[in-house]
Amino acid sequence: MWSRCTRTRSELYKHVLLNLEYQRRCSSFASFPGEPVGPSLQTPVPGPKTKRLLADLNKIQQANSTQIFVNYDKSIGNYIVDADDNVFLDTFTQISSIPLGYNHPELLKLFENEHNLKSLINRPALGVFPGDDWPKKLSNIMSLVAPKGLHHLNTMMCGACANENAFKHAFMAYQRRTRGNDDFSTEEQTSCGFNTPPGSPHLAIMSFQHAFHGRTLGTLSTTRSKYIQKIDIPAFDWPAAPFPAYKYPLEENESYNQNEDNRCLEQVEDLMEQWSKKGIPVAGVILEPIQSEGGDNHASADFFRNLQSICKKHNAAFIMDEVQTGGGPTGRFWCHEYFDLESPPDIVTFSKKMQLGGYFFNEDMKPRQPYRTFNTWMGDPGKVIMLESILNIILRDNLLQLVRETGDYMKDHLNNLEKEFSPLIHSTRGRGTFLAVTAKTPELRDDIINRLRNKGVICGGSHPQTLRLRTSLTFTKAHADIFLDKLLQVLKEF
Repeated sequence: MWSRCTRTRSELYKHVLLNLEYQRRCSSFASFPGEPVGPSLQTPVPGPKTKRLLADLNKIQQANSTQIFVNYDKSIGNYIVDADDNVFLDTFTQISSIPLGYNHPELLKLFENEHNLKSLINRPALGVFPGDDWPKKLSNIMSLVAPKGLHHLNTMMCGACANENAFKHAFMAYQRRTRGNDDFSTEEQTSCGFNTPPGSPHLAIMSFQHAFHGRTLGTLSTTRSKYIQKIDIPAFDWPAAPFPAYKYPLEENESYNQNEDNRCLEQVEDLMEQWSKKGIPVAGVILEPIQSEGGDNHASADFFRNLQSICKKHNAAFIMDEVQTGGGPTGRFWCHEYFDLESPPDIVTFSKKMQLGGYFFNEDMKPRQPYRTFNTWMGDPGKVIMLESILNIILRDNLLQLVRETGDYMKDHLNNLEKEFSPLIHSTRGRGTFLAVTAKTPELRDDIINRLRNKGVICGGSHPQTLRLRTSLTFTKAHADIFLDKLLQVLKEF
């Protein structure tokens, strides 16, 4: 057995190196003049300057989540440079929020335009004093990327506040349907000031076990991934449904996984009925197309379609949280496009690669009065200027096709590595370059991430033992080969 594995590993290693050299010679990096051909380390990681900076920051705040301090002036393309001048291939891209790589030359020019610069420095309270070009800008965003069938858009500051306000829309729409109108009674107007019904009704948002939807108080009640995110924080009495836990490879476990879908959907219906009997009806259901923070957990298109039917049956809004999956990393602009839903989701939230937070929604979810979803900034015109340019570049350069091709390439090679190094890693999964594998133990996963970082590759982990990739949309097969080569080296060390 060992001779077979050794021979196969050697062949794979040779293939990766040959393909790496080919890609280096043939791939064009025209979008990033001066991008490195690979990582290079000048010091151990973390380096001495990084350690000093961490000590300084810890005097100001709890900063032990910090991994490296970045020199953003020197970072370029798919490479990030730290304070000690170590150059890393970045496959995590600020937790999936850098769409085109670092310091894209066209984005660097955006604020040389005086109008754009003034939009940036004169940051308006968009709910009351938007710029005279604001309707045009939002219409342009809608025309470029609005999910099919959703014709309304609110911008916000981040993913958590996008989800938080999506909940409010779901509650308002539910109460309007229940009441039959938006003619608020005197009792409703008075009681809401005391946080009591009927003005403050008992309603719930259902989420799923292992979900992550944010850290504001409302979204934290739907977040179910890590205790450290929730402990000591009061929460609403809202239901958590089980999310399918699939066995891989998918093609060898179809019956088991279909039973998982059915089991979870039955629980969704049971929980809907339980909360209704408690007098806290479910007004909305929120879930991620791919549970990201919770371990890169996938579910079938059938699961999502049937879940949407259950939401319609129970008069609950169907909210798709595309904060991490939106913007193209799965190879389509919205991951839920893969599911062929019977009708559009009621609300689709976004952030990260979209540069600001926000949500698209249908007519039923639109409030009928002003100030019901409102804050001072309601987004950021500077980020919308960036988003317009990013979207045009994605379309012009056909980057979603690149994501699909690079993703298929990486997934094939990860499957090969999984076969040769099982059980160290297993359960390769993902869409586009939104990929993940599972390590045998959480400790092994952490060790793999640390060893990769010490070889010049940044990647991420998620609960409980997942190694996840969150590349830019400009990540090519040449970049993939570098990652695969370093991962192969690490796995051989075990």
